[in-house]
Amino acid sequence: MSEQTDRAPRPAPDPLTPVLSQTWDAERSWTLQAYLDHGGYAGLRAALTQEPGDVVATVKASGLRGRGGAGFPTGMKWGFLPPPDGGPRYLVVNADESEPGTCKDIPLMMASPQALVEGVAITSYAIGCTHAFIYVRGEVLHVYRRLLRAVEEAYEAGFLGTDVLGSGFDLDVTVHAGAGAYICGEETALLDSLEGLRGQPRLKPPFPAVAGLYARPTVVNNVESIASVPSIVAHGADWFTSMGTERSAGFGLFSLSGHVTRPGQYEAPLGTTLRELLDLAGGVRGGRSLKFWTPGGSSTPLFTAEHLDTPLDYESVAKAGSMLGTRALQIFDETVCVVRAVSRWTDFYAHESCGKCTPCREGTFWMKQVLHRIEAGQGTQGDLDLLLDTCDNILGRAFCALGDGATSPVTSSIQLFRDEYEAHIAQGACPFDPSASALFDHTPRRPAAPALTAGVH
Repeated sequence: MSEQTDRAPRPAPDPLTPVLSQTWDAERSWTLQAYLDHGGYAGLRAALTQEPGDVVATVKASGLRGRGGAGFPTGMKWGFLPPPDGGPRYLVVNADESEPGTCKDIPLMMASPQALVEGVAITSYAIGCTHAFIYVRGEVLHVYRRLLRAVEEAYEAGFLGTDVLGSGFDLDVTVHAGAGAYICGEETALLDSLEGLRGQPRLKPPFPAVAGLYARPTVVNNVESIASVPSIVAHGADWFTSMGTERSAGFGLFSLSGHVTRPGQYEAPLGTTLRELLDLAGGVRGGRSLKFWTPGGSSTPLFTAEHLDTPLDYESVAKAGSMLGTRALQIFDETVCVVRAVSRWTDFYAHESCGKCTPCREGTFWMKQVLHRIEAGQGTQGDLDLLLDTCDNILGRAFCALGDGATSPVTSSIQLFRDEYEAHIAQGACPFDPSASALFDHTPRRPAAPALTAGVH
C-alpha cells in the first residue's frame, strides 16, 4: 500500500469555536469572578502595556469586521477619528438588538457581560475615550440590570474608573436604556436618542467619527464587535485570522431559530455553511424539508435549500444575492406560507418606520396593506407588480437602511415563490394551514375584516 493510503486520515476540525460563548455554561457565568476564573481581563492588561495606536493596529490586522450587520472593518472605523484636539471623544456600543430573528447580543450580555465591559475598556483606551456609553434596548430590562451590575463590579475591581489598573487611564461607562424603537439601531438615530432627542437618522455627512455624540468624534460599534476585541488583543491578530476566511476572518455567533430541532447560538468560524450548522442542530424539525431561510435576519433577501452549502461569510453570501447581516438564521420548513411570513415582517417595518422620509413611511404602509389583501385571498395579479414597484420606489430612496431592508423579503420572496403568491390570488384564499407551521398546538384566529384595497382603482 502507498504511504498516502497507510497514513491515518486527519480528524475533521471542530466546526465550533467557543470564544465568546466559552464561559456561558459556567456557574454564575455573568459574575466578574467567573469571568476572571476563565482568563478575563487579560486583554485589558495586555492593552494597557501598549501604545493606543498599537492596539488599533492589532485590531486592524485581525480583519475584525463589524458584527452588527454592515460588516465594516472595525479597526478601520476606529482609524477614521480625527487627531486629538483636547476635547472629548466617545465610544457608543449599539446594544439595541431588535430585528426579527436577531438574537445574539442579548444572550451574550446575559451570560457574559464582562466580555463586553472589557471590550469597552480596551476600545476606549485605543481611541482615547474617557466616557463610553452602552445603549440597551428598553424592553430588555433584565439585560439592562445585568449590565448595570457588571459595570458596578468592574468599577469595584478597578477595571473602570480613575487610574484603571494603575495605568493612569481613566474611564467612565454609562449604561443607557432606550425607549424601544427599532430605528435606534441605526447609529445616528441612536445618537439622537442618547442625547434626549427623538430617535431619527441624521443626514450624513458629517459622519459620527467626525461629529457624533454631542457633536464630538464618536465610534459606534455593535456588542459582538466590541466583545470580540479582548480575545484579539490577548491572543494576537494571527490567532484571529487563523479562523474564518481570508476576507471574513474570525468567528461569530450564528443564531438558529424557527423550524430547527435544537435552536440556539452556535459560535463557529465565518465561512461555515447552514448545512453544517443544521447537522449540529439536529436538522429541520421532524425530518421535514427546508423551504426558505434568512442568512442575516428579516431584512436580508431569502435563501432556499439551494443555498445550504453557501459559505456564510460576507463575500460568499453577497455573491449569492443576499447579506450576512447579523447571522440570524431563521429556518422555515414546507408548512410555512411565505406570503404570511413576509406579511408579518412587513407589519414590523411599517410599525417601526420613524416617519422621517416619505418612501419608507408611505411605502411600508402600502406594502403592508397589499400583502394583507393577498394573504386574505383578495388580491389581484396586478398586486405583485404593485409590490415590486413600491419596493423600487423605496430601495435607494429612503433616508436610512430601514426602508431598503423592508423591501428585501418582499422582492426576494416574489422572485423565489411567485407561484405561491399567485395561488393565493387564484384560489381566493391561503392554501396553507397556519396551525401546521406552529411550533406548538395552535388554534388560528378567525379571519379578519377585509383588507384595505390599496392601489386598486
